[in-house]
Amino acid sequence: MTVKRPSSMVWAVLALGAGSQLAQIVLLRELLTVFYGHELSIGLILAGWMLWVGIGSGFAPAVRRPMRAARWTAAGVLLLFPVTILGLRWLRAGFDVMPGMHLALLDLAWSGTLIVAPVCILLGIHFVLLASAWGRRHAGDPVRGAANTYYVEAVGNACGGMLFTLLLVHYLTALHLAAVAGALMLAVLPAGRRRMWRMAPLLVVLSFPWLGRLDTWATGRQWRLAAPDQTLIDSRQSAYGPIAVLRRADQFNIFQSGHLVTSFGADAAAVVFEEQSAANLAHVVMTQHTDPGRVLLVGGGLRGVLRDVLRHPVETVDYIEINPVLLAAGEAVTSRTTRDALRDPRVRVLTTDGRLHVKRADTHYDLMLFDVPDPSTAVLNRYYTREFFAEAKSRLAPGGVLALRLSGGDLRGRVTANRNAAVYHTMRGVFPRVLALGEADTMLVAGVDTPGTITADVAELQRRFMERGIDTPAFSAHHFSLLLDPSRVRRMNWILRHHGRHPEAHRAPPETGPLIAPSLEDQEAADADLPPVAERVFINSDFRPIGYVHHLALWNRTTRSRAPQWLDHLPDAHWNRGIPVLVAIVIVALGLRFLAPPRRRMRWSVRYAVLTAVFTTGFSTMMLQVALLFAFQGVYGYVYERVGMIVALFMAGLAGGAFIARTLMPPKTGLSLLAGVQLGVALFTVGIAFVLPVAGRLDVPWLVFTFFAGITFFTGMLCGADFPLAIACLSEISNNPGHVIGRVYGLELIGACLGAVAASVVLAPVHGLTVTCLLAASMNLVAFIVCLPAIIPASAAGAGDAGIRRVSG
Repeated sequence: MTVKRPSSMVWAVLALGAGSQLAQIVLLRELLTVFYGHELSIGLILAGWMLWVGIGSGFAPAVRRPMRAARWTAAGVLLLFPVTILGLRWLRAGFDVMPGMHLALLDLAWSGTLIVAPVCILLGIHFVLLASAWGRRHAGDPVRGAANTYYVEAVGNACGGMLFTLLLVHYLTALHLAAVAGALMLAVLPAGRRRMWRMAPLLVVLSFPWLGRLDTWATGRQWRLAAPDQTLIDSRQSAYGPIAVLRRADQFNIFQSGHLVTSFGADAAAVVFEEQSAANLAHVVMTQHTDPGRVLLVGGGLRGVLRDVLRHPVETVDYIEINPVLLAAGEAVTSRTTRDALRDPRVRVLTTDGRLHVKRADTHYDLMLFDVPDPSTAVLNRYYTREFFAEAKSRLAPGGVLALRLSGGDLRGRVTANRNAAVYHTMRGVFPRVLALGEADTMLVAGVDTPGTITADVAELQRRFMERGIDTPAFSAHHFSLLLDPSRVRRMNWILRHHGRHPEAHRAPPETGPLIAPSLEDQEAADADLPPVAERVFINSDFRPIGYVHHLALWNRTTRSRAPQWLDHLPDAHWNRGIPVLVAIVIVALGLRFLAPPRRRMRWSVRYAVLTAVFTTGFSTMMLQVALLFAFQGVYGYVYERVGMIVALFMAGLAGGAFIARTLMPPKTGLSLLAGVQLGVALFTVGIAFVLPVAGRLDVPWLVFTFFAGITFFTGMLCGADFPLAIACLSEISNNPGHVIGRVYGLELIGACLGAVAASVVLAPVHGLTVTCLLAASMNLVAFIVCLPAIIPASAAGAGDAGIRRVSG
């Protein structure tokens, strides 16, 4: 036997867990930069990751010397991981897509999935090899070896995730992390007779300076391919994604994880041009309040909005920018007037999450302005939901105004009208009066609880502006006439009021309405006669982010994809269409138990029950994990380190559950124990479905984190117990127990792959987090029902196999 000491296997599996977690995080970040990522791409990337790891483990070859083969798979990861990162950074060059333009969904899916395949397959094979080696150490007991490998790898996953989010992300580049992951996996394996394996980690350490230079060069090359007409000025790492500052002629553009965050002029002449957009937004919003003394501004500070807000007689301005690295990078290249605004004594710069600040603020603001991007991600969608509007309203002083900006003021298109109408109707559900203003490319939505404050009356806004004595070359009182054409404002509000009042409204373009739209006063008076809003499709909430779904449809329209616009039909996806599939799974179980040949029916029934439990556990676990992450981000805020801890806690719970199952497992494990775990997971998940909305009302950050941490840990414990129990049950009836490990692990990951796609693309955004949790519970409940026929004593079906009786009993 190759392994001599017990600790050597522990360290090898821990290194696999930590290395694979680092690989997943690094590749995910790189892919998000390439694809201008959002949750849909995250779901597809994770699904591709689990698919290939599952395939690698499911088809891992049986070898006589698994530790010797493990050295080669670890060396393969060490070599291929950095190459994969370089390939990802140059991936966009292979597509005919303009700089700054999103890739089509199909391009994103197939390219992102294929490019990570080699590394993922090697990681899957490496897992099976280590499990086989550990099983041989237990006198050929594959059950103990697989259980040990499973829970120790989960511990390594948790350690790797915590290490990355709290330490490594701040100091190491992607190529450094790739080298560390591969070297770690290789360094802890016994070197065998060939001492050259000992040299690999040392060579990696010696190559650190060269890896840093290579990473810098590769980043520059990546942006030259993605934006050939721009020059990379600065590149920085941050906990919220890599920051890149690019220059194009007289304009600076700042990107975070591939997203264009802000743009501003590079010299005095360009600043005047850039001032126009920021000035239009700032002055139209600031004049919506008669006396805006206390102001909250989220975003927009670097592009000049803060500068123009300060031209009004404000007392204090709380300016929020979540990423301090982005703020520092932008401040280094922005104009002098913007830097002066950031240092104004009336300004308090806060590096925190804007939504979290609103939840915890002890200040009541006269005006809140959110200059944040469109709801292109579920995280950004948090600023456009019913719960957020209610939180903001509670932090407004009497007569206070909430204002936000959306792109796309032209509402003739169906997908743009769907998204903007969803935001409009959601705000109107919280604020008694909502007003939409804007031009063809921008729409401003403002809400207030006091009549007579917000207005589209050009003369009134001009009066307020001139009374404040504001003098700026970028804006004057005459701009109100240009920006707020009365006929456009009336028609915009008429379309938003009427669109979305039929359950099928999202399928058709908005009504054009009368030739001359009624006045805003007449429209408000006629509100009582309108049908109710179709809440399922046009009310955006934290636990059912339909606004994010509408924006995905808009994103898909702007890509070069020639495929059918299937994202347009996501709101029509009904969760109950999966019920026939669940019923069919149960019918097959009954057929195998009572209609199969007598000599095989019990064996087939047990195998089918165990594999169903494994698949549904992977599927439902990933659905539940996606739901918890969506809920945590919506309730707690966009705090990456905390989300990383949540994932680490899930993996720690997974390890604990697997350890408990391995420790308490009887010598001949019964299928009834596996069935009990399925029922326990189902009941626990049902409880989560009804408790999550309660968590949304918590406003104490540490209590929110403790709540989600506890739920996540216990969810991981229940799910972690499934793997060793399934291995034990199948090993009892298998002629080749060594193959069971890879098949069970691969099937669980493939189930998780499908669960990630289903939850992130359809269930969580369209049907909400409560429905997602209930469907996850139903999957485990079906697995429990499928196990029941196989638990019936073998004598009842005429089967006399003693091993089968032990499993079923």
